Amino acid sequence: QVQLVESGGGLVQAGGSLRLSCAASGRTVSTSAMGWFRQTPGKDREFVAGIGWGSGRTTYADSVKSRFTISRDNVKSTVNLQMNSLKPEDTAVYYCAADPWGSGSPDESKYDFWGQGTQVTVSS
Repeated sequence: QVQLVESGGGLVQAGGSLRLSCAASGRTVSTSAMGWFRQTPGKDREFVAGIGWGSGRTTYADSVKSRFTISRDNVKSTVNLQMNSLKPEDTAVYYCAADPWGSGSPDESKYDFWGQGTQVTVSS
């Protein structure tokens, strides 16, 4: 079993930055692919970024490439999402997810464990 707790969400102006963190317990992030997803009311949850468990290969949604960076701290068992140049359309609840031994796939069905989410609001 894996427990995931997100933190770092909040309100920021367009063009600003936020850093989300996901703390994992019950299993180290070093043996899991980790992903960040987001969801807005009335829309399906969408993939944001993922990092594979072995090589640490990263994958990003086109909408966040060059603005967001996913990273992993195996010692602290955390995964971070650095979000720069934020836009109002980035407003959503952001979820952390774990896929043991996975590749960081954009397919949310591959992720077995999910956090409760953290709200990110970007004002224009």
